[in-house]
Amino acid sequence: MKRLLLPFLALLLFSCHHTAPNNSIEIGKIDSVYSKSLAEERKIFVYLPAAAKDTSKRFPVLYLLDGDDHFASVSGIVKYFAERSVCPDMIIIGIPNTDRTRDLTPTRSLLYPDGSKSDDLKSSGGGEKFVSFIKNELMPHVDSLYPVAPYKLLIGHSFGGLTVMNILINHPNLFNAYIAVDPSMWWDKQKLLNQARQVFTQQKFAGKSFYMGIANTMPSGMDTLQVRIDTTGTTFHIRSILQLKDILLHNKSNGLNFNYAYYKNDDHGSSPLITEYDGLRFIFSYYKTPQLVFDQLLDKNNHTDAAKGFTEHYLEVSKNLGYTVLPPEDQINGYVGFLAGSGQPQKALQLLNLNIKNYPKSADVFDSLGDFYKAQKDKTKAVAAYEKALLLKETAETRKKLNELQGKK
Repeated sequence: MKRLLLPFLALLLFSCHHTAPNNSIEIGKIDSVYSKSLAEERKIFVYLPAAAKDTSKRFPVLYLLDGDDHFASVSGIVKYFAERSVCPDMIIIGIPNTDRTRDLTPTRSLLYPDGSKSDDLKSSGGGEKFVSFIKNELMPHVDSLYPVAPYKLLIGHSFGGLTVMNILINHPNLFNAYIAVDPSMWWDKQKLLNQARQVFTQQKFAGKSFYMGIANTMPSGMDTLQVRIDTTGTTFHIRSILQLKDILLHNKSNGLNFNYAYYKNDDHGSSPLITEYDGLRFIFSYYKTPQLVFDQLLDKNNHTDAAKGFTEHYLEVSKNLGYTVLPPEDQINGYVGFLAGSGQPQKALQLLNLNIKNYPKSADVFDSLGDFYKAQKDKTKAVAAYEKALLLKETAETRKKLNELQGKK
């Protein structure tokens, strides 16, 4: 139970939900940007973390293809993970489709995986114009309006996964991390797959992460060994993905942080949710605070500086994300209350000082410092802390605490 206590406390601190003024639950909002590259107005779906109300904060941006299908589910996963420190809070930009075949295919082809021709594919091949839209129009629009941090992630499914691979191969510096869900690597007689053989052998991808989910699209009774020697169009889709997986595994020296999973019990349609879930956990595997840090806090015989573990962990997080990330103010304040109430005031004060160092303009931090000194019966320091909090932000609650200490009504 002790090992679970502090993480559970953090869960309680972050499990708040917000409703709109009309008493409805809102996931995000609809924005739009005109694209000269595509010669059309493009809607986008925007999810902003609740913490974005603090204008001083910045967030990584997750760009989501097929936004009309996946925006709600991915927003839910990110919100849930962020509240439990599994991944950072993120802005999510869902990109709905207008002409999906045009935008999400890098080359023109009229062939389906089984080799049959179809006029349904006649608009294909506009992938590079779509990439230009993302790079030169959508990203500048998002950067100008929203509190973005310099870390970008791209997720795509099927043709969207093909687009993810096209960008990773031909525009690798556009994003920091990539998730491809059952990508259509069969496209145009495996043209992009053949390019991947050369690119992943010759080029370097240090600092980039990529996760791929492979769905079970094989005929009943076939396994992944049998499918490799099959030659029918029915298995061309999964054979192409397995070949991509082999290419990536055989070229680990290129620096790409790669992992994958084969989802035996999921088909092409059900694989996105589990792939997105596992992909985010893989990409941000370094983000969650190690259990050892919590163990040191709980152990009354451990006199290590309580701030040390959090400081070192978030230095590592910052290194991975490429910008400074501080231990969350509210999370640290929650641990302060626990430590002070469990007979470890010295550790509580160490964490308070960490928050003061990281958030010197936060009234809440100094209000918490006042609460700490009040509980320690140090009236002079408590008054000074409350007065500092009120200088930063006047609140009725802090004013009441100060007046009570000073004997005022």
